[in-house]
Amino acid sequence: MKITDIELLQYRWERGSPIRNGMHTYTHSGLNLARIHTDDGVTGIGWAHKPQTTGMALVSQGLLEHFKPLLIGQDPFNYRRIWQALWSPKLVGRRGIATRFISGIDIALWDLMGKATGKSAHQLLGGFRDRVPAYIAGGYYEEGKGLAGLAAEMEANLELGAKAVKMKIGGAPIKEDVERVRVARETIGADVQLMVDANCAYSLREAIQIAERMEPYDIFWFEEPLAPDDYRGHGILARSTSIPIATGENEYTRYGFRDLIANDAAAIYNADAQILGGITEFMNVAALASAHELHIAPHGDQEVHLHLVGAISNGLIVEFYRETVDANRGQIFEEKMTLDEDGCLTVPDRPGLGVTPNYDFLERYRIN
Repeated sequence: MKITDIELLQYRWERGSPIRNGMHTYTHSGLNLARIHTDDGVTGIGWAHKPQTTGMALVSQGLLEHFKPLLIGQDPFNYRRIWQALWSPKLVGRRGIATRFISGIDIALWDLMGKATGKSAHQLLGGFRDRVPAYIAGGYYEEGKGLAGLAAEMEANLELGAKAVKMKIGGAPIKEDVERVRVARETIGADVQLMVDANCAYSLREAIQIAERMEPYDIFWFEEPLAPDDYRGHGILARSTSIPIATGENEYTRYGFRDLIANDAAAIYNADAQILGGITEFMNVAALASAHELHIAPHGDQEVHLHLVGAISNGLIVEFYRETVDANRGQIFEEKMTLDEDGCLTVPDRPGLGVTPNYDFLERYRIN
């Protein structure tokens, strides 16, 4: 089997109601869909960063032309050889959009290998467990939402079977955010896990201050409190609070996670295969974390990470997005995922990633 071509299908749409976290406002969402074709007629799909601006979409097209000659003619099962060829020598940057684009290619390779063998990505990677705990991500700031809107969202999460939920902080004064955390905790009750995510909004002083004030509300983790490269600050914060620190959503490759771990930056690492370099590099990061008795709780799409958390012994929980993050979220793929009565997701046993893009729905949002 040889790779004959790779194409990029780009889709972008308005969210309708913009959402805001501790640092950024998001008006659009989308999908950068990589499709790798082979001479056996098997096609793998993968995706990574979203083309939230037309500029990013143009960059992705340029990266496609850069990487295509390194892929065509290769055996897709030589995924480590391919990964190294794409990443080194690295003429287009060791981090950022380039490595995210490599992530999408690598994810497509694993989908392709699964389809070629009739195995799910989960099975190819080791198949540690078939059901994985999940948390519903959300709790964004929105115009007119307020405390009542936050409580209503949390109640809806519970109706969907959530046993864990995550909300945003860092986009309001500390006193106001602590009140939002209190409302969320009182709404979901004592038996549901509550995570908070600052998206790098705080200084070390601010993070220590709000962590102390959130401790009475039994926070499961405090995610991305500081700038991604502040490894030392994460370590100081981790030692100052009883709340477990989680980070790594914006980290790249095993080398970045090596440095995070060396600084005792967190107890939980939010490695994202769509960012750090794909499934291949995710498994390297998971093994590194396992050697230090650390948990992996990925950031990012459940369609990819459900397979990965289910394949590793130190997988903690998977992130689950619903329409509160993106109104089109339930329409992107033909297959649907739902939480069971325990708040878990069942890993698909279909070949590859086990999902099919809903091309008919997506076509109206196609970027030409």
